[in-house]
Amino acid sequence: QLQLVESGGGLVQPGGSLRLSCAASGFTLDYFAIGWFRQVPGKEREGVSCISSRDGSTYYADSVKGRFTVSGDNAKTTVYLQMNSLKPEDTAIYYCAAVQDGLPCGEILIIAGPNDYWGQGTQVTVSS
Repeated sequence: QLQLVESGGGLVQPGGSLRLSCAASGFTLDYFAIGWFRQVPGKEREGVSCISSRDGSTYYADSVKGRFTVSGDNAKTTVYLQMNSLKPEDTAIYYCAAVQDGLPCGEILIIAGPNDYWGQGTQVTVSS
């Protein structure tokens, strides 16, 4: 069965750090771009970051630029989102998605939809 599994969420104080993982099961990420998204109940989903397995290019939303870093392992089975200097407004459920590569990462975050592979989500709460 092909699936993505996120982990690493939790409760952290403002200014703290978390590292999210997105692990592929049943396939490798060689021909995919991996997008990270977040959603707060009642609000639209926000594309946060993306990394291309094809050329390693990355993309960050302005809201996280300079604080979040996306990376992948050499085996191309896991992608990470390192989140530093966390703020209360970063609180959300974070999802990863594997989308067929070929478009710039910024566009990947826009087109990702139900026909792509999605993880189940992991809750990130930033609060004192």
